[in-house]
Amino acid sequence: MPTINLRPWREERNVVMQKRFFTNMGSAALLAAITVLGIGYYIDLQQDRQKKRNNYLQQEVSVLDQKIKEIRELREKRERLLERLNAISDLQGNRPVTVRIFDELVRVVPEGVNYNQLVRKDSSVQVQGVADDNLDVSELMRNLDRSEWFGEPNLKKVGAEKERKSFDLSVQITAQKLEAEE
Repeated sequence: MPTINLRPWREERNVVMQKRFFTNMGSAALLAAITVLGIGYYIDLQQDRQKKRNNYLQQEVSVLDQKIKEIRELREKRERLLERLNAISDLQGNRPVTVRIFDELVRVVPEGVNYNQLVRKDSSVQVQGVADDNLDVSELMRNLDRSEWFGEPNLKKVGAEKERKSFDLSVQITAQKLEAEE
């Protein structure tokens, strides 16, 4: 019987199978390396895009912060201007009141009374003067009390000065309430 030696055929088949195995292993390793590198590249690309977005947002936030700062400065400037405008308006509005107060002070002064000093403080007037008689000071106080521009006068002191009487009184200004109502 002839003998068939299958050994060389098996060895050839084993060599072919080993080549196939190593080729498949190399292909799998190459495919795995390409996949890992591809995923790494994709992640790096995504990170770069996100960094660009973050940088853009940071720039826009800084621009908005600058605009907010400018808006605050403008509001502060506006408030200062409004305060100045209100102060000017108050001064303009009080100008006729001051004239009327001094006009009324002239109207209420009786014969024999002279003013030495008139000082206006906020809503009151300090009056210092001299009179011929205590009755003249009383008459001045009654006239001030009857006036629509003044409240009740407050006599602080009365003294003798040679032949005349010196006095010091204060009176509240009520005309400002009337002006505010108009």
